[in-house]
Amino acid sequence: MAYDENNLLEDIGELKAGFDTVKTELAKIIVGQTTAIDKVLTAMLAGGHCLLLGVPGLAKTLLVSSLGQVLNLEFKRIQFTPDLMPSDITGTEILDEVVGGGQRQLRFVKGPVFANLLLADEINRTPPKTQAAMLEAMQERCVTSAGMRYQLPMPFFVLATQNPIEQEGTYPLPEAQLDRFMFLVKLDYPEREQEIAILQRTTGGRSPVLNKVMEGNKLLYFQQVVRSVPVSSHVAAYCADLARLSRPDNPEAPDFIKQNLSYGAGPRAGQYLMLAAKAAAALDGRVNVCCADVRASAYEVLRHRLACNFHAAGENLTPDKIIDMLLRQVSEPRN
Repeated sequence: MAYDENNLLEDIGELKAGFDTVKTELAKIIVGQTTAIDKVLTAMLAGGHCLLLGVPGLAKTLLVSSLGQVLNLEFKRIQFTPDLMPSDITGTEILDEVVGGGQRQLRFVKGPVFANLLLADEINRTPPKTQAAMLEAMQERCVTSAGMRYQLPMPFFVLATQNPIEQEGTYPLPEAQLDRFMFLVKLDYPEREQEIAILQRTTGGRSPVLNKVMEGNKLLYFQQVVRSVPVSSHVAAYCADLARLSRPDNPEAPDFIKQNLSYGAGPRAGQYLMLAAKAAAALDGRVNVCCADVRASAYEVLRHRLACNFHAAGENLTPDKIIDMLLRQVSEPRN
């Protein structure tokens, strides 16, 4: 069904009010992590997937499961391990006997990927062969088995977690899979007051009850609202410039990009920068998108799409530091 843009202002107000309520519900059980929550909600509104990077105990899993409750989405979890097989994710065909017929037929049994909200816990603990089982699901929202395509339920989101410290028994994520994540969100330790509140809240006898404040169909509608938010040509050019000037093989790229990166962001980065800016404006109750909205999510969109080389390692440069330099270098277009 086509979206009626004549209702945009009214729908933006409803969207902001609805997601303010979602944040209020999440605050009942999650202390702090407001930036991470904002970024996850931004990605969900834009229809993208998130990779959550943080040490154990920072409420990554709790955030995802709580979102499933508040948004009333079907939630499933996959614990990624070295012995996990692709069929453990997508599903498998089994041989069934037809009742009364004495014959057998193959029947596809859906795997846990058939959910609205999928938690891929410690996604880097499984080999690339198994990680590749997620590629089609994340991009095309479907699964192919024995030549048959099965559509995933909508909405569909993958929120994956990764531990940045522990490297033993892990596998680097393939670039193709990393590029399918709209955001790489870093979670930090809580502030002192927040940590005290966590201790008090989690060591008592009561557990807060989360209310269901939204449905999957409403979320799909709000995704249409976000995509209908207009973007001026200079904001679109700014998104394109940030992606293009991050590529070391681009003659126009700054010298620090050519010296310190093996490769930069592809066209999908520009798409996600614009969608993130639209979603950020909508969450703020605005229909006008500015370049500041683009910069607000530049780190989450770009940091896993920039590959630092040995020169960068020698200079102690990280992707975030290079994004800092890039944002200072790339000026807002005049037209």
